[in-house]
Amino acid sequence: MRVFTREELKHYDGRSGVAYVAYKGKVYDVSQSFHWRSGRHHFRHHAGCDLTEALKQAPHSPEMLEKFPIVGELVD
Repeated sequence: MRVFTREELKHYDGRSGVAYVAYKGKVYDVSQSFHWRSGRHHFRHHAGCDLTEALKQAPHSPEMLEKFPIVGELVD
């Protein structure tokens, strides 16, 4: 499993077609999701970021991420 720093994760912002997000130390590939087109999710959240805090306020549960492949882990 690949290890990502926050700086490395920023490179997967969806602009090149690859969109990764982190949640509680896991990095998910959301590239194939319609909701993450161009690396943005409903104009509020951006790929290439840690969404751990943001998902506390989301209208859905974090379990939504479970349908996406885990591609690594985020380290500080």
